[in-house]
Amino acid sequence: MDPSVKVVLFCGGYGTRIREYSDRVPKPLVPIGNRPILWHIMKYYAHFGHKEFILCLGYQSESIKRYFLDYEETLSNDFVMTNGGADVELLARDISDWKITFIDTGLESSIGERLWRVRHLVQDDEMFIANYSDGLTDLYLPSLESRVRNTDAVGGFMTVRPPVSFHAVDSEPDGRVSRVRAITGTDLRINGGYFVFKSELFDYMREGEELVMEPFQRLIEAGRLTSMPYDGFWMSMDTFKEKQQLDDMYARGVRPWQVWRRPEDTILASEGGQRFSA
Repeated sequence: MDPSVKVVLFCGGYGTRIREYSDRVPKPLVPIGNRPILWHIMKYYAHFGHKEFILCLGYQSESIKRYFLDYEETLSNDFVMTNGGADVELLARDISDWKITFIDTGLESSIGERLWRVRHLVQDDEMFIANYSDGLTDLYLPSLESRVRNTDAVGGFMTVRPPVSFHAVDSEPDGRVSRVRAITGTDLRINGGYFVFKSELFDYMREGEELVMEPFQRLIEAGRLTSMPYDGFWMSMDTFKEKQQLDDMYARGVRPWQVWRRPEDTILASEGGQRFSA
């Protein structure tokens, strides 16, 4: 397993596409089961040894701060209660060994601006991790880390196939349709939101830029941006429908993203970074 690095989580957006919940709580606090999606993502990284988190806050930042200040470990751990509830002995703990830094990065800031505003917390480290905080995966993370750490790449990210079956349409100049094909049946891939960077990234960034636009273009021109195609489990939570799908999976006990619940000796990683059951 690669050495521990800091994890930057972008938690400040409005979550406009999941308004049914984000009007009440910020998107990172939208629950899946009895815990918010942000918790599931943090548990994923902690499983791989990365337990120092930097939360880039914005919209409803006070709600995220309050969630952790009032964190109740009995909701997701076994415990022994005596004296009618006066005494509670936890048999396991979730976040006691986590370090979480809460930084207000602005209400209207882009992802790139949020990262720029916390650069002083990671720019002296060899590497750091970043995540959009709205998607879950069972990717074997050390595979992506090694791809960046052991090459001259400055950054790398997971790419996935679009989970929704849209249709691509090819047309002639006069408007006649020449071909219709399902995007899910093509080689098209999208950014899965799981990033690994060397701190050298900030040499390719300027204040006010969006992360995947100008900085990524400079990295591409320098040949120093890599990607890892992944066809295992990945699912975003951009819409209420996707939230319902994740809730349904959780209720049925189908939770592939909860890699921390799997015995280590049943998890193997192939050279392509896939995860298989032994």
